[in-house]
Amino acid sequence: MSGTTLTLTEPTLTTVEATKHHQAELWQKYVKSGPGSSVENEVVEQYLPLVKSIVGRVAMTLPSHVDGEDLYSAGLVGLLNAIRRFNPQCGTSFETYARMRIKGSIFDELRRLDWVPRSVHDKARKVTEVMREWEQKNGRVPNDMEMSKAMNLTLEQYEDLQEQIRPATFVCLDSVRNGESEDGPSQYESMADPGQQDPCAGVVKREMTRLIADRLEQLPEMQRKVLALYYFEDLRLREIAEAFGVTESRICQIHSQAIMSIKTYLQRHDKEAK
Repeated sequence: MSGTTLTLTEPTLTTVEATKHHQAELWQKYVKSGPGSSVENEVVEQYLPLVKSIVGRVAMTLPSHVDGEDLYSAGLVGLLNAIRRFNPQCGTSFETYARMRIKGSIFDELRRLDWVPRSVHDKARKVTEVMREWEQKNGRVPNDMEMSKAMNLTLEQYEDLQEQIRPATFVCLDSVRNGESEDGPSQYESMADPGQQDPCAGVVKREMTRLIADRLEQLPEMQRKVLALYYFEDLRLREIAEAFGVTESRICQIHSQAIMSIKTYLQRHDKEAK
């Protein structure tokens, strides 16, 4: 036993390197073969788990009547568009770019289905307005108790309201509207197509990133942690709830409050910029 050497990390590193090498070769082949080729099918197959992951996470927040197959089909359209528009030489991770395209296609499908009732949008808009007014007056992000008082509700009533508008808040970060019109283009729709050489695209993306980063710094610690675990660590709400020892419903409320706060901040900035 003394002469035995364990190399536990080498296989993992080799696997990771082999995967990256395979993906690089696949992209090189695709650049030469182009859309509609058998190589394109290989690339699609390579990233199908990404589509399934995104659809699964979105589906957790939707009513049972929303057809998951419709969302999956929309996600595949987004993946295919991402593959055909992606430039491997740009230095950006394809997964990052594809996530934006896949989510965009899914949310487009949800808007087409109009699965969130107008009454829910109206309630969410009211909460956003009250939050914006409270913050302008007090100079910081309100907590649940302060929001309930501002809306003349008990804490229990406000938490129930958060639960009612949760479907709208789960999509609003990816579909924040410019201005107040629900019929206007979303932020990702307003940003220039990365496939086109638009000099404004980089500026818009950096500004949006800066605004969200600024807002995250202002959020309560618990809200920041929930957003980080959900969006960056890919944990499910149930897993986050277990980690903090609270109910999944409570994590949903915290998530909704954080997203609503970010949406309010972006809308306020959009108004000031006009």
